[in-house]
Amino acid sequence: MDYRQWTMDYPPLKYYLYSMSQAFMREGEDQWLSDIAPTFQALILFLTKENNGVRVYEKKQSLDANGRTLHEMSNGLSYRRDQNGKWEVV
Repeated sequence: MDYRQWTMDYPPLKYYLYSMSQAFMREGEDQWLSDIAPTFQALILFLTKENNGVRVYEKKQSLDANGRTLHEMSNGLSYRRDQNGKWEVV
């Protein structure tokens, strides 16, 4: 039995397999924290997108031992830019 005949006999599986294949096709759209621009607004937009559209905001700002700005965010994590200007979780 080939794939087409099999999915015709089991229609719910056809929908499931189609949905799964769509999910895998979108995998390339993901963006990493280190890929975003080194601006605070870009960090906010990235974190909000990662949080399913729920706005992430800055709760506290301080300096770390190296004098870099440390941003404590509403998602419970702290972020700063590394020596290359890329965002990282602290």
